[in-house]
Amino acid sequence: MRSVVLDTETTGMPVTDGHRIIEIGCVELMGRRLTGRHFHVYLQPDRDSDEGAIGVHGITDEFLKGKPRFAEVADEFFEFINGAQLIIHNAAFDIGFINNEFALMGQTDRADISKHCTILDTLMMARERHPGQRNSLDALCKRYGVDNSGRELHGALLDSEILADVYLTMTGGQTSLSLAGNASDGTGSAEGSGNRPSEIRRLPADRKPTPVIRASEQDLLEHAARLEAIAKSAGAPALWTQLTQQ
Repeated sequence: MRSVVLDTETTGMPVTDGHRIIEIGCVELMGRRLTGRHFHVYLQPDRDSDEGAIGVHGITDEFLKGKPRFAEVADEFFEFINGAQLIIHNAAFDIGFINNEFALMGQTDRADISKHCTILDTLMMARERHPGQRNSLDALCKRYGVDNSGRELHGALLDSEILADVYLTMTGGQTSLSLAGNASDGTGSAEGSGNRPSEIRRLPADRKPTPVIRASEQDLLEHAARLEAIAKSAGAPALWTQLTQQ
């Protein structure tokens, strides 16, 4: 599956008050791996940003002067996300703004992105997994050991890269990289040591693939003989055999 992790920054909220997108950041995942492809643009919104919004993302009106308008990048952006699974934290916010931008252009066929993409909201996913807890992106980074030390301000591209790491960790079946035996008592159970997740570091997309060593004919024969021996000893088929026959 091709997925696109997406984030936006805006002049403020809500979209119904005429606020616009000023930054879009996307990173591509293919087969749960970052491909290195991304889409990133700053946009001229033709209106001022609220002071509160600038305090969050740090993108000033002066900085946005001369930047392209959404209409100038709409086709390239749509091509990048079309047909993908969009992974977004608090998806209703971003999707509402994206739909609005296409609607303002009169592109009614694109004004409902859910008709062109599937949407996965990591905020809803986190609330289901961690009810009653804080589930902001920063909170999830702390919970899953994702490094967000460079996130002093919100930024669409940086936040989409961080969210990609959080999503892969949340859905990977492993929430801690701690190893037993790291604790001071040698058991891996000391508070504040063995239970603390290790920092997750992203591997380069162009790294050499891990070699896959397939079983030989001899390996398969020996495996079958071992399963037969287990079945005779236990008086019932081995668990491996039972599972492969389901």
